[in-house]
Amino acid sequence: MLGGVFKKVLLVLLVVVVFENWGKIERVFNPSQVVSEPVRASARVTLYATEWCGYCKQIRRFLDQKGIPYQAFDIEKDAQARQAYEALGGGGIPFVNVNGTLIRDYNPDAIMAALK
Repeated sequence: MLGGVFKKVLLVLLVVVVFENWGKIERVFNPSQVVSEPVRASARVTLYATEWCGYCKQIRRFLDQKGIPYQAFDIEKDAQARQAYEALGGGGIPFVNVNGTLIRDYNPDAIMAALK
């Protein structure tokens, strides 16, 4: 009985880990989707988000899939990040600063345009 429960718990944990890291996993199997090296080298991407935000998770997954380096800050847990977010105008999450271009929603096309 205990062995069956243990197997179910392990399966659930595996599914959660795969879901949370899908962008990184997909990049291994589909490297053609990765952004070119010069773009990645010049990318300055900062993500202001929260842990519970679904669109924030999608932005993280998108950035991971494209191989775009970024810094993520949780504005609920980090007071300095919250101040920086508010100083930039805040206004909702996800809030992404891409090379000085401020993107206030889930918009992969705007992120890619700001990287060029």
